[in-house]
Amino acid sequence: MYRYDEFDHAFVSGRVEQFRDQVARRLSGELAEDAFKPLRLMNGVYLQLHAYMLRVAVPYGTLNSRQMRMLAHIARKYDRGYGHFTTRQNIQYNWPKLSELPDALADLATVEMHSLQTSGNCIRNVTADHFAGAAADEVADPRPYAEILRQWSSVHPEFSFLPRKFKIAVTGAERDRAAIQVHDIGLHLKKNGHGEIGFAVYVGGGQGRTPLVAKKIRDFLPEADLLTYTTAIMRVYNLYGRRDNKFKARIKILVHEMGAEELARQVEAEFAELRGSELTLPESDIAAIATYFAPPRLAPRAEGWANLAQWKKADPEFARWVQQNVQPHKHPDYGMVTISLKPIGGIPGDASDAQMEAVADIAQEYAFDEIRVSHEQNLILPHVALADLEPVYRGLVAAGLATANAGLITDIIACPGLDYCALANARSIPVAQEISNRFGSPERQAEIGELKIKISGCINACGHHHVGHIGLLGVEKKGEELYQITLGGSGDENTSIGEIIGRGFEPEKVTDAVEVVVDTYLGLRRDPSETFLAAYRRVGPQPFKDALYGEKTVAAA
Repeated sequence: MYRYDEFDHAFVSGRVEQFRDQVARRLSGELAEDAFKPLRLMNGVYLQLHAYMLRVAVPYGTLNSRQMRMLAHIARKYDRGYGHFTTRQNIQYNWPKLSELPDALADLATVEMHSLQTSGNCIRNVTADHFAGAAADEVADPRPYAEILRQWSSVHPEFSFLPRKFKIAVTGAERDRAAIQVHDIGLHLKKNGHGEIGFAVYVGGGQGRTPLVAKKIRDFLPEADLLTYTTAIMRVYNLYGRRDNKFKARIKILVHEMGAEELARQVEAEFAELRGSELTLPESDIAAIATYFAPPRLAPRAEGWANLAQWKKADPEFARWVQQNVQPHKHPDYGMVTISLKPIGGIPGDASDAQMEAVADIAQEYAFDEIRVSHEQNLILPHVALADLEPVYRGLVAAGLATANAGLITDIIACPGLDYCALANARSIPVAQEISNRFGSPERQAEIGELKIKISGCINACGHHHVGHIGLLGVEKKGEELYQITLGGSGDENTSIGEIIGRGFEPEKVTDAVEVVVDTYLGLRRDPSETFLAAYRRVGPQPFKDALYGEKTVAAA
């Protein structure tokens, strides 16, 4: 991972002290909330329903054990003993005291962490594939490019006050595990016919009140032109993006209204003006950044195969965990471990300080001191020898982190919802918990197979419900909470926006409705190998509408 230099240390420390002064002036009454709001947002501090919330950046989802221990310390000292990992690979604390936030940020700075640009109309945390550097299907590690973008975009004078927030994601594998097509800019690393590294560039994806899939505006961009082309996109957006209506200010609306071809033409014209400038990335600079992300030296551990077979035979629970939560690594003697933060009946994405400490200990001993945060609100150990899977599992069991449900129906993404968020219309957490309990049986989950449920408490879609195989959107109608169901969404390389299936369901009925959808799928799939998403794409929405609302229903207005 990238390590701070003297400039980085001085810059982050200076920002902490600047914020300390701003907080002191707010507490003294010298600054009113209206004047303080833009200052706190620039430091990742929100005012929610019950307290302030601090969002800490985890660039491209990569951190080490020392940093994870600091996150545990922040939870313990400044919050209520836990943190919430988010769909932007960050972590949020929901109960800090405003007076203590500067001290928390100072503590974070000691381990090269901060909260800058986790809010506001700027370029947010650049996200990446959580299996980066380890996945067998990877063309190139996307994290060096994410780091280049992070350095370029940090407090960028031209792009710190955009029409609206701006999100970039990078993937370097055949399978898209970073949901790049629902980002403002999505970058897909690839090789051309000459074996040269470059990017397919997607622009204008997003969720929220107007969900749209990004358009590919360039099939191959040489890696040296990454910053030049991104600058061209940002300048076109900054020039034409709407500032009169925040609901129409994202670049996806610009792409939709201007048209992808016209936007691409304008970007290419700006790119032609900028090409060959100081924004061009020298090979030496790319190589220098890439050295920070050199993979660990993975010694052959062939004994792991025999050990693994014995352990799986002796312990069915361990075997189930390996099958579901361990993915093949590019090195045959290793695996990529998903640590589920979705215990049955638990709050998706939450981890206690003790659990964070346990993950740090396991990563330091067995995973080359490397941890990832996934946009699916789980943690990842990207490099674990098969020979070490059993002790890793035992450590996770002791910490309450060995739920074997990665990619299954109880691996639910959910935003904090109305329990915390001032923008929410409905609760997300209790619905996620009830669904998790309803389908918590390992046998039931195995029968259903891969199925991604995603829940948002409002139209802002922080729970990514638009790209859930089953999506739930909490809405408010006449003072009551309702949950609208969408089906058929996906955030992978075949991105699709879920279809609204009909009228909403009351909180006490929504889990039953989900069960009807699941049972309908089980009854119509061709065989157990046909996933929910594949079955839905084959038969369409009508069988599910009929099951939910009665036969021969028509589409909801």
